[in-house]
Amino acid sequence: MGLLLFLEVDPEDASRVRERFPDAKVVEKSLEGEALIDAARDAEIVSTFIYTKFPGNVLQKLPKLKLLCTRSVGFNHIDLEACGEQGIIVTNVPDYGSHVIAEHVFAMLLSTLRHIPEADRRVEGGTFDYRGLRGMALRGKTMGIVGTGKIGERVAEIAFGFGMRILAFDKCRREHLERFCGVRYVSFETLLRESDFVTLHLPALRDTEHMLNAASFAQLKNGAILVNTARGELIDSQALVHALKAGKIRYAMLDVLEHEKNFEENRELISLPNVITTPHIAFYADDSMRNMYEDCFDSIRQFLKGEIPLHRVLPAKVVCDLPGYPKDGVR
Repeated sequence: MGLLLFLEVDPEDASRVRERFPDAKVVEKSLEGEALIDAARDAEIVSTFIYTKFPGNVLQKLPKLKLLCTRSVGFNHIDLEACGEQGIIVTNVPDYGSHVIAEHVFAMLLSTLRHIPEADRRVEGGTFDYRGLRGMALRGKTMGIVGTGKIGERVAEIAFGFGMRILAFDKCRREHLERFCGVRYVSFETLLRESDFVTLHLPALRDTEHMLNAASFAQLKNGAILVNTARGELIDSQALVHALKAGKIRYAMLDVLEHEKNFEENRELISLPNVITTPHIAFYADDSMRNMYEDCFDSIRQFLKGEIPLHRVLPAKVVCDLPGYPKDGVR
């Protein structure tokens, strides 16, 4: 076996990698450009996370690379077409922990709507007084879920447990959600108009970029609450700033940002008092990190045995007969 390179490995996970692959090269941070090329030049297998980009011009300079494993569901940081041309197999982790991301949606909602951080600071400051901290209940409110894949499905199940009315927008219906959770699939416009909460669970694709923009925000119910634990590119950040300042959106709860590597581009947004931000931690829990690495290890093991990895990423089109959708992809 040629060089095995692991990128973006947290220190607490390095022992897990070295226990399974003692000879692997382990790098804690993300790399780009020439630094990435230098590190991966002799690698036959690379395991990475989402912050290391693999565009075509980088892949061309990695002639030994045969297997590229991303420890994530999404793979928009990898040029799949270039990989196909070079015969590089790409694998992902289809579901390393959809439940932990769904749980984070409700962690953000509950902590914010019940004023938990503010209440804690008040008590620590010596004031044990509930006045001014009236919260907002979830029961009876309408949750609008944009994307009912594995994560959106878990969100629907939790929302059902809270006694919420649930609307959904997706390419394909999940009939069991309709049957057991009372989910009603509607158009994007209807979801925006009727939802008290809108939560996003779609990948970052050309067709989903800025799907929440000025026109979308104008259709929202006044005082709606927006949650994004998916990808920052789904939201036009400047349009969101305007909607928040105008009071159209009561709160924006963001675990992801459009420009995560450029703090200055996000400064105005995250400094608004009705924006709650966490640093892309929705996925970051014990269950998910363990599953993420174990699935990656399985892909490497299958490849080394001469098998086609189970989680190989293949271009595919999903065709669904759902009103309002084109026949060949995401709107």
